[in-house]
Amino acid sequence: MKAHRSNRLPAALAAAALATFALAPAGLVAQEKVPAPQAAPAGAPMNTYSADQKSEIQRIIKDYLVANPEVFLEVQQALEAKMEQAQAEKLKLALAAQADALYRDPDAPVAGDPKGDVTIVEFFDYNCGYCKRGFQDLARFMKDDPKVRVVLRELPILSKGSEEASRVALAARMQGKYWEFHAAMLAQKGQADMASALKVAEKAGLDMAKLKTDLAAPGIDAQIKKVRDLAQTLGINGTPHFLVGDRSIPGAPQDLFDQLKADVAAIRKSGCGTTTAC
Repeated sequence: MKAHRSNRLPAALAAAALATFALAPAGLVAQEKVPAPQAAPAGAPMNTYSADQKSEIQRIIKDYLVANPEVFLEVQQALEAKMEQAQAEKLKLALAAQADALYRDPDAPVAGDPKGDVTIVEFFDYNCGYCKRGFQDLARFMKDDPKVRVVLRELPILSKGSEEASRVALAARMQGKYWEFHAAMLAQKGQADMASALKVAEKAGLDMAKLKTDLAAPGIDAQIKKVRDLAQTLGINGTPHFLVGDRSIPGAPQDLFDQLKADVAAIRKSGCGTTTAC
């Protein structure tokens, strides 16, 4: 799922309205002739105001915000930017701690060059429309840059059918045909579930009797749980989500190909950072 910014102001933003008083033009309070605070009793806080003074200050703030409602948007944007920066820093620390599980899990499906110099990780769901769109750019980039290694992490979060399709994909890996199934599954239209996944697997030339037996393998359940736990640890709660070294690309932006190309080039130039991912 591609992340979008909401145009709805958060409920908590209303509580920050008093803080925006500091954004009012200098001299506003003086212009409104707010009565000077009376001397506070000994031991009382220095900012003690009478009920009339508090009411006047609240009126000035309200009038200012009504006249300048764009202040709310500015506060929201500043808050979102701060939260995004904090999340990015948190993700970098988590990537460093989970580098082995992310990039060197021997049970994770791998495409591209298994010994590639830079690794791209994708978390995806077969019922995710953005994943299908993102796959086109990823496949194109793999052809454009044959030296990259791609680790594909099954994260079926949208429906029961998503998990069923993921189970078939992991069973196809046991026959060495994971990529063939994966590409065909993301190319097909309609709902992904056990029935559609088995049809795709048959068309991809898998041994169907062996596939159905392998679907019951305990390793499949373990792999799906492992990826879900890993995504939760990293704070990844939507698909697709791409990681290149310590760089993150949530969703499937229109310029995904260009972002992948730029991030891979940056990793080649400067190294893997704290993730030791390449």
